[in-house]
Amino acid sequence: MSKFGAKSEMHDTTPFGRVSGLFGVPIELRAIMDELALGIVIMDLSRRILFLNSRFEALTGFMRDDVLGVPCRHVLRANLCGSNCPLIKAEHDKAPVVVEGDIINRDHQKIPVRLSATALRDEKGQLVGFMETVEDMRPAQGKGNPAQKTDSLGGIIGRSAKMKELFRVIPVVAQTDSSLLITGETGTGKDVLAEEIHKASDRADGPFVKINCGALPETLLESELFGHKKGAFTGAVSDKMGRLRLAHRGTLYLTEIGDLPLPLQVKLLTFLDDKVVFPLGGTEEFQVEVRVIAATNRNLERMVRDGLFRQDLLFRLNVVRFQLPPLRERGEDVSLLLDHFLKLFIGRFGKRIKGFSLPARRFLSNYPYPGNVRELRNIIEYAAGICSADTIGMEHLPTYLIEEKAAWDEPGPESQWRFQTGHPPQDRNAGLSWADIERQLIIDTLLKAHGHKSKAAEILGWGRTTLWRKMKQYGLEA
Repeated sequence: MSKFGAKSEMHDTTPFGRVSGLFGVPIELRAIMDELALGIVIMDLSRRILFLNSRFEALTGFMRDDVLGVPCRHVLRANLCGSNCPLIKAEHDKAPVVVEGDIINRDHQKIPVRLSATALRDEKGQLVGFMETVEDMRPAQGKGNPAQKTDSLGGIIGRSAKMKELFRVIPVVAQTDSSLLITGETGTGKDVLAEEIHKASDRADGPFVKINCGALPETLLESELFGHKKGAFTGAVSDKMGRLRLAHRGTLYLTEIGDLPLPLQVKLLTFLDDKVVFPLGGTEEFQVEVRVIAATNRNLERMVRDGLFRQDLLFRLNVVRFQLPPLRERGEDVSLLLDHFLKLFIGRFGKRIKGFSLPARRFLSNYPYPGNVRELRNIIEYAAGICSADTIGMEHLPTYLIEEKAAWDEPGPESQWRFQTGHPPQDRNAGLSWADIERQLIIDTLLKAHGHKSKAAEILGWGRTTLWRKMKQYGLEA
């Protein structure tokens, strides 16, 4: 049962259910929809939700598992619901209907949106369901809480000097089409920054397509990027467009660019020079107009020296560069983020938590956050989820934090220094290669995650397959 009391699993008994894939949405199409910066929801004839993408989740605050089978009006809560529902007009006009209005998200915030409603019909013209796209209009309208404008830019929050400088530069850089490289430790918000740059650009109405360069084997990654023709390799049973073409007139975001294999680095460099795509197994060329944003937590200059990354590709990507600071260098932003995420999760969980106990806030304010903002968010989500009191105390924090605190409390200058400053002495990694540092990082993270690879991958900001591959590379297999 979902939180709304509806069944979260539905059977494809309607004509719409005859389309292949779960809830009428093929697996590959679902993956593509999840990458788009546009909220998408698909409904049956009764306007009950069959599918929604990750952008819709982010916009409304409702997770798909909670709302499958729930009437759309209970989730969107738009001022257009009821007799003004655009789906009614779309059904009768047999054409998409585009309207603007407001929705109320799970945190009770009013968000201006543009809704595009479409009636879905089968090959005989029979109505089988509905699809609605939801576009956040706040970036275009410049709306938001005026009191918070200096503390945030879209999904990025901070008031430290480094973040204020970032907020000042982003709108300027967003208006260019230059390639952009975002660097910074894992969990610092590189994905969020990339999307905010897209939304602030003239390409905001185009697609935002993301691909993780470390999540797939080389052959599959090449197909994902450039597409393929039917029969290009075993299993290629049909033509595939590829992410570059899907991002036409929009933005392609390449995360973990440091994991891109050398042969694909050559092919990507060629594309950046001429903006032409040649699918695998094909001879036809496709001109693509797209901005490329890349991100990594690795030292690409060092990789160039080690022969692991092409210098010419680094030059091509590094036209504009943003270095996101780690959370330990953002001072007062920690307290700001603690309150922000607490408000977010008490709203999502329906809790009546008033705040943090003094010891808990003091501890969380001084914790070094090796996983940066992502780790802070996960800690608050955990604490808010298990807390049944009106205040989050030390007993509500994840166990590994308490264990680390005990280690820090032991005598010894280095442990005390690390607790106070949030990072180890500067000479700790002196003389080590990047491979040595990365290997030790994996070991430390696995210890922190008590051997749970999924949790370790989440802390590191990698896909599980990336962690597994690197563990194999460094001889860390269990």
